[in-house]
Amino acid sequence: MSLKARLVREIVLTGPMTVADYVLRCLHDPQEGYYATRPGLGVDGDFITAPMVSQMFGELVCLWAAEIWRRLGSPARFTLVEVGPGDGTLMDDILRTARRAPGFLEACDLILIEPSPVLRDAQAQRLEGAALTPRWVASLDAIDADAPVILVANEMLDCLPVRQFMRTAEGWAERCVGVDEAGDLIFGLTAAPAGFTPPPYPVEIGQVVETSPHQAQFGRDCAALLVQATGAALLIDYGRDTPGPGDTLQALSRHKAVDPLVGPGEADLTQWADFPAVLAAAATAGAGTTACIGQGDLLRAMGIEVRAARLKEARPDGAALLDRQMNRLIADDEMGTLFKACAIFAPAALSVPGFET
Repeated sequence: MSLKARLVREIVLTGPMTVADYVLRCLHDPQEGYYATRPGLGVDGDFITAPMVSQMFGELVCLWAAEIWRRLGSPARFTLVEVGPGDGTLMDDILRTARRAPGFLEACDLILIEPSPVLRDAQAQRLEGAALTPRWVASLDAIDADAPVILVANEMLDCLPVRQFMRTAEGWAERCVGVDEAGDLIFGLTAAPAGFTPPPYPVEIGQVVETSPHQAQFGRDCAALLVQATGAALLIDYGRDTPGPGDTLQALSRHKAVDPLVGPGEADLTQWADFPAVLAAAATAGAGTTACIGQGDLLRAMGIEVRAARLKEARPDGAALLDRQMNRLIADDEMGTLFKACAIFAPAALSVPGFET
């Protein structure tokens, strides 16, 4: 039975499904979930991430991690964690670049957090022969806090399910997935749960607001780990840096937007990262937090223009390509503004590179 048929049957039997539950099933169903069975990363897949755009992205993330390690006092042992490593390109670039940081790799215990068996295999292949051999765990809970932690998560928050609520003329309702008379999946509204609290900002009738307990929980869990272990986490994703309404659910297939209700499990489903909620949850858990800035601002602060110039000196015939890659990463009309970055850290006195004012 197809995933769609199973979802339809479940909804008919038990009632409409929240958007968050629908996204979770489409991405992680063991039999037909997108990430569980057919993740399509790269130019020939469904979407491309910043590490695939240019090696410069991973090199500068490595520089960030190495500088955090130095500011922590260059501990003889620390844990480097990547959450949602994709096909392993980012970590491959980090480990390659880290050879230039004396003592960094020797002190490093590498952990990858990845629920998808298919992507774990891709990561293992990509990192075969790398400077470090990773070990995989299922969640942050599996990481010991007996050594400082340096964590990186690129385009991970947008994969965590988000619930949607709509203001109607009669009050607040939750947007859910139901079934029409033809047996197709449709969006509809159900009564908002008793625990729903309307947002503090203005919302017009017909507008959608999104909340993600999963994203907030990640912020809390990340902060709890860092408070206990010390260290810092760098979070990069596309999303909002100020609270506000908006339906951000999208499905991508072959780099094009498609209907998220057609072909469950066949496309990548994402929603914007709610950086204010993640940072607020982390602060409540006792960690320090930075401002949320554009990806372009972070990469400029970490020296992408200098790095591009040096690469062009070494490879003059590739100058035009390097300029296009840098533009893709930092330009306001590309990834520079839509994609944002922030950091969670402990202790409070730790200064975080790229976010200093």
